[in-house]
Amino acid sequence: MKTILFHFKLSIALFYPRVFHNNKNLKLMLKYICKMLWILAMVSIAESKSPNVVLIMADDLGYHDLSCYGHNSIKTPVIDQLAKEGVRLTSFYSGSTICTPSRMALLTGSYPSRLGWSKGVIGYIMKKGQGMSQGALTMAEIFKEQGYRTGIFGKWHLGDESQFLPHQQGFEESFYINKSNNQTKKLWRRDEIAKDPFDNRRLTEEFTNEAVSFIKTHKNNPFFLYVPYSAPHFPVEAHPDWKGKSEYGSYGDVVEEMDSRIGKILHTLKAEGIEKNTIVVFLSDNGPEPLTKESKATPLRGKKWSALEGGNRVPCIVRFPGKIPQGSESEALIAAIDLLPTLLHACGIDLGALRGGQDLIDGMNLWKFLTGEVNGAMPRKDFLYWHGSKGFQAIRMGEWKLFLNRGDAGMKGKGPALFNLKEDITESEDLSKMFPDKVRSMHETAKKRLASIQANSIPLGNSPADK
Repeated sequence: MKTILFHFKLSIALFYPRVFHNNKNLKLMLKYICKMLWILAMVSIAESKSPNVVLIMADDLGYHDLSCYGHNSIKTPVIDQLAKEGVRLTSFYSGSTICTPSRMALLTGSYPSRLGWSKGVIGYIMKKGQGMSQGALTMAEIFKEQGYRTGIFGKWHLGDESQFLPHQQGFEESFYINKSNNQTKKLWRRDEIAKDPFDNRRLTEEFTNEAVSFIKTHKNNPFFLYVPYSAPHFPVEAHPDWKGKSEYGSYGDVVEEMDSRIGKILHTLKAEGIEKNTIVVFLSDNGPEPLTKESKATPLRGKKWSALEGGNRVPCIVRFPGKIPQGSESEALIAAIDLLPTLLHACGIDLGALRGGQDLIDGMNLWKFLTGEVNGAMPRKDFLYWHGSKGFQAIRMGEWKLFLNRGDAGMKGKGPALFNLKEDITESEDLSKMFPDKVRSMHETAKKRLASIQANSIPLGNSPADK
């Protein structure tokens, strides 16, 4: 831009003394000025182009299952490099401890209970015919309304009836399985079956290829790309090209393939010249599946379904070249519900103007903290934990976490259990007797948050045949 402005000023300086004495020079100057103005306009458009967003989510990936989060056997060089180029979050919480509510929270910025969820996932525990309400405003719908191209390639799990499918929730392009890979054998494109049965070993490859094609097609437009991989959710079956390649069995094979496939997406962004104008987020939907013994949440206690840290605290990395400091880390309390308001702000979208009269957003805009523009205390002061089949169980405030029922924390006896997560990440030492005032204040805050949710929520969607 500075170079163009320099040449524009130089052209005026050279031509101006002779402009009114030579008609030929006048025409030449006007032609040159028009060309320079056109170039300035094109550069201005390019510089002001809204950032793209690539949101990549693993399924049941544990806190410990990446080498940049401490695993010694699973090698994830692509995700490790992503962390070196952005910020690695070490106290990040998924939307819930299981698939369906976690995805609800991620795409809407709301605690899933605000959207009518109480327990279970689509196809298990939840009633047949239920799904995320069309009254819930999704990230895809917002980006689409702002002129973004939107696409999902991966696992949906927010409803398998016609009114709950991705293209009814803001996604223009979709290639997906509507439930977990152990619950279905059908692969869909919009509302038509693309494959039946699909090959579970090749889903990561197929979702990646679709994502790459989407990027190449829409590289000249701002886009929101959502890639919720089905890996490494069970059944854990390695792609033929990755089988036996890792040092950690089939589970390691699957995670390492996913890492490599993500590298293909990132390479495409770079090759198409849009890497620097693209925000990339990587996270997991919840903690590791208890039946998948190889998956770990070390040093955290608990796994998927549990409100213990291992069920909810997951890896998360955010990269935006030139905006987010490279190689930074944060142990601040940040949650998946914060991604919607944070990403919208980063893309210049005013969430407040979109809410209308209904405010269901629990997430907070933390962009200035991720970029380092603001130092000091984080605005998120508390977070609510939801067990996968039993609802609310615990609240975190700062470094403190309170279970209202100590049995939910796996402890004997009656009464609450209080942990200091900074000093006791394994949630092993109950401090409730030592800090009764803190127990009371945290309990009161939890009641206020729950009352607010109950007073301002919407019901789950139900298909007409099941109402």
